[in-house]
Amino acid sequence: MKKNILSGLMIAALVVSCTKSTSKTEKVENPDGTVTTTTTTVSETGLGVDTTKIEEVKEKTQTRIDAAGEKIDNAAQDAKNKIDATADKTKENLHKAGQDIKSEANKVGKDVKNAAAKGAGKVEEGAKKLKEDLSK
Repeated sequence: MKKNILSGLMIAALVVSCTKSTSKTEKVENPDGTVTTTTTTVSETGLGVDTTKIEEVKEKTQTRIDAAGEKIDNAAQDAKNKIDATADKTKENLHKAGQDIKSEANKVGKDVKNAAAKGAGKVEEGAKKLKEDLSK
């Protein structure tokens, strides 16, 4: 119980010690030429956080985040460009390989036709000899 009371008193003392008072004096000249002085006192409780420093840090952080985002965007665009270039080159290479395969397939087809024609000629000669041998 004593600890709770002491803790409460310490917190109260901290809050009271962190109270900030600001006085503002304003002088206004009246139309009749007299001067009226107004003094305003503003009391703030809290720990007295300097918001200008927070805003400066926030702006610096945002600037750094924007710069990092820009770098990431540039790196992504460079990577995309490299991928596109590689894809185009690969497509060209595959097209060329397809043309080469087609050309070689035509050559092989002609060779097969020639070989088949020669083979057929030999079979015909063999058949004629067989026929002659059988007729004897």
